[in-house]
Amino acid sequence: MRLITEVASAAGIKEEHLELYGKYKSKLAPSLWAELKHKPDGKLVLVTAMNPTPAGEGKTLTTIGLAQAMNAAGVRTVAALREPSLGPCLGMKGGATGGGKAQIVPADEINLHFTGDIHAVTSAHNLLSAMIDNHMFQGNILGLDPQRIVWKRVMDMNDRSLRNIVTGIGDGNGTVRESGFQITTASEIMAVLCLCSDLADLKQRLSRILIGYDHAGQPVTAQAIGAVEAMTALLKEAVKPNLVQTLEGTPVIVHGGPFANIAHGCSSVIGTRYALKLGDVVVTEAGFGADLGAEKFMDIKCRQAGLAPSAAVLVVTVKSLKYNGGVRKEELYEGNRPALLSGLSNMERHIENLRKFGVPVLVALNHFEGDAPTEVNEVLEACGRLGVPAAVSKVWAEGSAGGQELAKELMKLLDREEPVNYAPLYEDHLDIPSKINRIVTEIYRGAGVAFSPAAKRSLAVIDRLGLHHLQVCMAKTPYSFSDQPRLLGAPEGFTMGVRDITLSLGAGFAVVITGNMVTMPGLPAKPAAEGLLVDEDGVISGLE
Repeated sequence: MRLITEVASAAGIKEEHLELYGKYKSKLAPSLWAELKHKPDGKLVLVTAMNPTPAGEGKTLTTIGLAQAMNAAGVRTVAALREPSLGPCLGMKGGATGGGKAQIVPADEINLHFTGDIHAVTSAHNLLSAMIDNHMFQGNILGLDPQRIVWKRVMDMNDRSLRNIVTGIGDGNGTVRESGFQITTASEIMAVLCLCSDLADLKQRLSRILIGYDHAGQPVTAQAIGAVEAMTALLKEAVKPNLVQTLEGTPVIVHGGPFANIAHGCSSVIGTRYALKLGDVVVTEAGFGADLGAEKFMDIKCRQAGLAPSAAVLVVTVKSLKYNGGVRKEELYEGNRPALLSGLSNMERHIENLRKFGVPVLVALNHFEGDAPTEVNEVLEACGRLGVPAAVSKVWAEGSAGGQELAKELMKLLDREEPVNYAPLYEDHLDIPSKINRIVTEIYRGAGVAFSPAAKRSLAVIDRLGLHHLQVCMAKTPYSFSDQPRLLGAPEGFTMGVRDITLSLGAGFAVVITGNMVTMPGLPAKPAAEGLLVDEDGVISGLE
């Protein structure tokens, strides 16, 4: 690793704008923005993927490797990524810093506590929770209805036993009421952190957070409870983006970490804006498949921040295509042309959807050892028939050298004379049901939406409060276009069930909960935490 001061210097960042966290990571001070804000923006490239499978697609890996390859090709490029959450790192997925020769470092520190941003979000969220319960205990002068408090607690760990809890049990411990925990990445404060433009905007958004309703049915906010200034104090360092590097020294801004299946799934607006001033090209990613992360990137993040992406890279693997064609995980390395051809429908659907946003698409075929050349060619030929440029990416094994073909194809897209006509999928003036229906029918290809009684009551509240201007954040399984995880490939004609709708007024969207989605995941039968080892020198292994 290079010293982070050297990485910063090479990126045009003076040391006076760094707030160092050791030798290899740093926060970027607000003074840097004052120096950069008048510079022209680089071109923004989104890396997304087909629906995730147990085989893994390598979206973050591809983002890192592509940024390295672009720099190696002489194009000044910065990557912008989300921060890993302890939940998946110690649960099902393991680390989230890439792999092989396409990693960001120091990987163990980034994967675990990093610079404390996620812990700060946890603290700010739970401070508000504590102040709500204390307000109830101290007399409840706001008249909060204990049955209509919507603000829960959070922790950055998967713990299904905390999804539903009862608080205030025992004499002198406050009002007894049902509540629960979410994972920190599902906290509205995480969304607010990632969508705000600066500290002042952060404070304004925090003040709008809905905590519940009074006995007259009127909304009560964090501002009314008197929590905003203290929450801001806890978040004032977390709002600053973090600078790290890839194995090849490419600068990477890592900031914020909302999940895309239960939140909006994009790294921070602040970090992206810094990156756009520092690089001629910025490569960023959004969580899970394009039906979730990319849709929210286009419809929520870009709309709120005034960003216009120049291209989208769709990560595809031979194994994932076969999985979508019906092959079990244990048999994915075996040749199976019929399954591969069947699974191509998933890739084709994502390409069609990305084009609906007016953005040119490039397919990155992430290569795994054992991929048959004939199957690789089948995928490339399918892309040719669809009129989509494609390139094989070998960045895991070869680093920037394995991404040169992909970088070359991306530059062709970025250098085209034709203008990019990015536009969100739906208009702000549509009501919430119409926005949901637009996403379900045009992105998921469902036949329509079925609202539960709870969802209908939520829609009535939205209507009464005049909140139809909010954007829509779909909480949906990442494994299928539908709300049914096992419905693979490219299903259509299904009815999407909406269980409930919650309001994130600070973030500016309504969270639409579909199917069996939960905002507090559980650990798998064999958590990744069981594979961690720490040697006598404190070196951690097993966090891949």
